[in-house]
Amino acid sequence: MNTPARTEARHRVVIIGSGFGGLFAAKALRRADVDVLVVDRTSHHLFQPLLYQVATGILSEGEIAPSTRMVLKKQSNASVMLGDVTDIDLTARRITSTHQGRTTTTTEYDSLIVSAGARQSYFGNDHFAEHAPGMKTIDDALELRGRILGAFERAELSTDPEERARLLTFVVVGAGPTGVEMAGQIAELAHRTLVGAYRNIDTRDARIVLLDAASAVLPPFGDRLGSTAAERLEKIGVEVRLGAAVTDVDADGVTIKDGRGETVRIESACKVWSAGVEASPLARQLAEQSGAELDRAGRIAVHEDLTVPGHPEVFVIGDMMARDRLPGVAQVAIQGGRYAAKQIAAGARGRDSSPDRVPFQYRDKGAMATISRFHAVVKVGGIELAGLLAWILWLAVHVVYVVGFRSRLSTLMSWTWTFVGSWRGQMTVTDQQVAARNVMGKLVLLDRGEDDDDTVVARAS
Repeated sequence: MNTPARTEARHRVVIIGSGFGGLFAAKALRRADVDVLVVDRTSHHLFQPLLYQVATGILSEGEIAPSTRMVLKKQSNASVMLGDVTDIDLTARRITSTHQGRTTTTTEYDSLIVSAGARQSYFGNDHFAEHAPGMKTIDDALELRGRILGAFERAELSTDPEERARLLTFVVVGAGPTGVEMAGQIAELAHRTLVGAYRNIDTRDARIVLLDAASAVLPPFGDRLGSTAAERLEKIGVEVRLGAAVTDVDADGVTIKDGRGETVRIESACKVWSAGVEASPLARQLAEQSGAELDRAGRIAVHEDLTVPGHPEVFVIGDMMARDRLPGVAQVAIQGGRYAAKQIAAGARGRDSSPDRVPFQYRDKGAMATISRFHAVVKVGGIELAGLLAWILWLAVHVVYVVGFRSRLSTLMSWTWTFVGSWRGQMTVTDQQVAARNVMGKLVLLDRGEDDDDTVVARAS
């Protein structure tokens, strides 16, 4: 067991997670008299809202996932440690993390910020994951790119009309922002970028189906923008099916129950799951130790200063926290991270009085989703926009939050090539991208001495 040495003279802040909340918290502490340690299972900060553009060949993974260590390189009071946090001991003020199952590290803290995010939820049907990847990590996006482009390649080789139709059918489950953006880009890939690239198939024959059990597209945006988004999707070739609950997913397709209660089968080789999320398991650990409640998505209820009951030194932010029905969006994590950092910095200066902390107040900066090139929907307070102006606003906001000048410039260039023309520069795929997740899941099961049960393979890792 390896325990990093502590500097007793300085307040030690441990941040679990290097997403928006964790990274912005760390940067907000750059002038504070504290030592900051960021612990994450990956070595990069991920701009998750743009993962679908990695999956559809617009952006490279490096453009949206810079090295956390390099981002914090010039911040002298911050360090980074690679590790998957497996245990938080609130009484001992200590966390335990492991790396690749070989190195176990225990780290003590004076203040803790937990921003471990969320993972894809299959609503109790984890076996769906084997054939319908989610969209939460770089690995997910690269796997989906391989599955999407691989389906076109296999269709080019097929001489069976039914098999070709199955290969050219793409099903996206979940009509929230991620699902809408993903379906729209698959349609643009098929109807613009790939047209003329194959000799035996017409990629415009591709069928893109967007499914959701809800009665509307983009429910948080309201009826008008949701209807506008649905109309635009249908115009670019996406088949929108609402009131459709997925009952089964296998290698060959999806089974749904429609609004009339009838069972419908959609034959499809490529499925994408974006229907729900659940908080990191660390939320349950914190709840069990602090007596806090969990909501249905596994998020932990926090006080108005974002701390857990009985532990004013432990902040929970972003997708893991349940407070005032706040949405799981980047701005909630960013503002929560900055707020927690401000309280910790005040404590390090001896000015913090936990009971008198000013409550966290979220400033809603609106919601936005892109449907296709030159078309997006934006809702900011009572203002609703759709079309080109909304799309330009979407571009501006997203490029601002890409970390690093070079990444911003590269992203702008990639968008120019893709949206003004039809070229996509990130179309490389490998067999490993498609197969690695499930193979690694099987290896984990074998290492645990468990049977190779396909119903749990995809989530085992």
